[in-house]
Amino acid sequence: MVNQQTLQGSWNEVKGKLRTKWGQLTNDELQTFDGNVERLIGLIQRKTGEGRSAIESFLEQATADGSSAVSRATAVAGEYAKEMAEKVQETSQQAAESVRRGYEEAEKMVKQRPAESIAICFGAGVLAGLMLGLILRSR
Repeated sequence: MVNQQTLQGSWNEVKGKLRTKWGQLTNDELQTFDGNVERLIGLIQRKTGEGRSAIESFLEQATADGSSAVSRATAVAGEYAKEMAEKVQETSQQAAESVRRGYEEAEKMVKQRPAESIAICFGAGVLAGLMLGLILRSR
């Protein structure tokens, strides 16, 4: 027999299947479902005249379908997350390699032309200082 927790976990999907199979059930009647499986089975029996065992097997099948759909969705989401994690890792490795190459090139340039490197750094520092001074002064 289907248990309350399983039925509540996939209730929206099961509710749609119930309405499809037994059109006599109203949305209002199904909205009042409080998790009591016995009451639900009794309601379906009263409204449809269907036997208890048929209702129970339908509910078991409906919740099994819902559970397998959730399992498939979880598996797909897990695979997607794994792929995205791998892509993020690959991209971060590429970025780290690019930064490392840039640092090595800059280091090589400074070693080859130390005077010009100092002059460029001094000029960039003066320019940054002037810009910061102007920004602070305008406030």
